[in-house]
Amino acid sequence: MKILTINPGGTSTKIAVFEDENMIMKKSIVHTAEDLAPFKTVFDEYGYRMELIVNSLAEADIDPKLLSAVVGRGGLLKPIEGGTYSINDYMINDVKNAVNGEHASNLGCVLAKSIADTVGIPSFVVDPVSVDEFMPEARITGIKDLEKASWLHALNQKAVARKVAEELDRNYSDLNFVVAHLGSGISIAAHRKGKMIDGGGGRVDGPFSPERSGGLPAYPLIDLCFSGKYSHKEMVAKVSSIGGMYDYLGTKDMIKIVEMYNEGDETAVNVLNAFVLQTAREIGAYAAVLDGKVDRIIITGGIAYSNEIVEMLKKKVLFIAPVAVVPGEEEMEALMLGAKRVLSGQEEAKEYPM
Repeated sequence: MKILTINPGGTSTKIAVFEDENMIMKKSIVHTAEDLAPFKTVFDEYGYRMELIVNSLAEADIDPKLLSAVVGRGGLLKPIEGGTYSINDYMINDVKNAVNGEHASNLGCVLAKSIADTVGIPSFVVDPVSVDEFMPEARITGIKDLEKASWLHALNQKAVARKVAEELDRNYSDLNFVVAHLGSGISIAAHRKGKMIDGGGGRVDGPFSPERSGGLPAYPLIDLCFSGKYSHKEMVAKVSSIGGMYDYLGTKDMIKIVEMYNEGDETAVNVLNAFVLQTAREIGAYAAVLDGKVDRIIITGGIAYSNEIVEMLKKKVLFIAPVAVVPGEEEMEALMLGAKRVLSGQEEAKEYPM
């Protein structure tokens, strides 16, 4: 079977075609700020991105009529449990109206369904960002006005959990994992019997990352917000894009940061040690969520390519459980595998709610 995967991002649209799990075509279509400037909303970019995808498939001599399914990256949808979802009109309507905000990934389902419908094949999304499987007590924050939400790297979190389960010759639904996705953004979650029951990271809490602040001390943060030193927009940037390692070291490049660490740069040494400490602390916290019954700790994401950081983390968390390392984030493969599980009858496609 042939499966087309589509992953729209802020500066690119990535597409890949798989035949029996072998990638036979891959392309990243780059979009400059000038290319996207004419469009007021993400949904307005649909025609522009669709034309580029269709042309790229034609250039690669890929006939859509020979595809078995098309699968898109899930966007900011309603909170739903993990799995592979058939794309329906309710989903399209939600991303069109940006019910949970604007993001390029919102176009994944629209592009996938449009191509699939023209040739009469199914279309899916897999483990979108809005996957929410938190247990009730994980949502309570200590202030009634604030509820903890599940915004994690669900696609890669679940993909690596399934991969490690397969290596153990077990089912994901039978195991407990703590998965640490470490990249420009970070999310760490407790997976219990196939569900992400608690987790954190992103722009809300957890360890700082190359560009994000992670969790911050509440009182000093309140004082800083009302100090007049920074505007609301500047504070959002400090939390989400120019905080973390960048704020201390002036770079988000992890290769350079590790080089600075190895060269003995005092600030880099302190910052990287703090990053490892915070990450290990968070892994330990989610191990406690699982009552200490952890089959594997899984380290994934781009930072997992750093042997230095992985070894530093292992020293701190190996007492909890064995550590599996799955570097990078194979999103296109994860999308394909989600669709394949449905097409092969291993799973049933879920219906997105109205």
